[in-house]
Amino acid sequence: MAYIMVDVETDGPIPGDYSMISIGAVLVDDHLDKTFYGKCKPISDKYIPEALAVSGFTREETLTFDDAASVMISFADWIKTVVKDRPVFISDNNGFDWMFVCWYFHHFTGGNPFGHSSQNLGSMYKGLVKDTFQNFKHLRKTKHTHNPVDDAKGNAEALLTMKKEHGLKIKL
Repeated sequence: MAYIMVDVETDGPIPGDYSMISIGAVLVDDHLDKTFYGKCKPISDKYIPEALAVSGFTREETLTFDDAASVMISFADWIKTVVKDRPVFISDNNGFDWMFVCWYFHHFTGGNPFGHSSQNLGSMYKGLVKDTFQNFKHLRKTKHTHNPVDDAKGNAEALLTMKKEHGLKIKL
């Protein structure tokens, strides 16, 4: 199995009614040099300006992005090239990121290469340190910029630190 750290930026709270604007992913290994980045054209006329602003893009810019189906096909192809067995989806907020990625995969490609489950990095850290009030974000090295590749990489760095310095038992 191989862990893929994923992050998304969106223009609203739920897929379908709103759109995933960008997606970033990194294969979690010692190098963190295998990354994916895609920018999706909106699939809905609805958007929340404040939510879109987090991504750093304007609505006009997003309308020039790639078709969501082609981005998801490219993402699935990338996963096949970097993972030899089973990919495991992990993110900082998998409740949010997973619903967009899962919905987009099923809607645009007919299936999800990650299967039916995901992992939450924050919950993993809370269990590791046995304290539900703790936060892993101090373990990031890459600045959290809302570029989804930067954010996925920072979260992957945190996961590696959890393994190397905190004794997390995980096969990467």
